[in-house]
Amino acid sequence: MTWSQMRPLLVQACQETLVMVGWSTLIAVLAGLPIGILLVLTDRGGLLQNAPVSKAIGQVVNVGRSMPFIILMVALTSLTRWITGTSIGSEAAIVPLAISGIPFFARLVETAVREVDHGLVEAVQAMGGNTWTIVRKVLVPESLPSLIAATTTTIIALIGYSAMAGAVGGGGLGDFAVRYGYQRFDSELMWITVAILAVVISVIQFTGDLAARSLHRRGRSGAAPRLRLLRAKEPVTADAGRTA
Repeated sequence: MTWSQMRPLLVQACQETLVMVGWSTLIAVLAGLPIGILLVLTDRGGLLQNAPVSKAIGQVVNVGRSMPFIILMVALTSLTRWITGTSIGSEAAIVPLAISGIPFFARLVETAVREVDHGLVEAVQAMGGNTWTIVRKVLVPESLPSLIAATTTTIIALIGYSAMAGAVGGGGLGDFAVRYGYQRFDSELMWITVAILAVVISVIQFTGDLAARSLHRRGRSGAAPRLRLLRAKEPVTADAGRTA
């Protein structure tokens, strides 16, 4: 096949990879964020300390993270077929990609949330803030730069998984590289695919790092004033309670 014939197929493969990674990342973030926060809240010393729940969630996350993607994709064939109506193609690959991304992102969220200054949490508690307020006003905003970095890492990992999915009929650049590069012994197409993946990953990494650094600088300049403000309100609340 000539390059003019291969170009539309390559463009389609790129679109399929972007769709697979985009949807699976969205699902992984929406599901992994609350799981990661819950791991912190239910852990020892957490706001919702509950050892059995923490261990159960942690075990599920560990099993999901330790499962090789190829094995997970094959194991989820029946579920994928039930959800999408097929077990091959880019739409079907979204299911195992999302399921593999959820525990991966959840652990990154857990690490990011644990880095939040505990003084801010204590200050909000002293002001009468409940768990939901602490999560919404402190844990998520203060860990946002790390969450952006975690999302970037998850996207890059899912791009790698999508290439493996393509090797077993999942579509995308992985399928294109195997079908038209490897099986046809066309090293030029193989290297073109590698170059495209390298460019895409570099752009995503650069964008994610830029956003994380920007948020980190903004958060670092505003964290101290927020902490002083919250701590300044604490004794006022206590005095008001004693006066009453």
